[in-house]
Amino acid sequence: MANIKQQQKRNITNEKRRLANTSFRTSVKTAIKNVLTAVEKSDKDAAVEALSFAYMKLDKSITKGVHHKNFVANQKARLSAKVNSL
Repeated sequence: MANIKQQQKRNITNEKRRLANTSFRTSVKTAIKNVLTAVEKSDKDAAVEALSFAYMKLDKSITKGVHHKNFVANQKARLSAKVNSL
């Protein structure tokens, strides 16, 4: 642990952000998984609904700085291709 008071404060803030980012990253993975399971079941309506929710989560992850824009673009293209294959 740091001896400098300001660095101690930064460590606490960094830990809070790390936990928040981890939670958000997990929710993004779940949204992506929901799209994939709907595609596996060949349920077009559920897949489209889950896809729009996943898009929202992925776009939000760019804004929050959790994911890189290229990762998000890759995921969106991959998911939309799977849904369009139905």
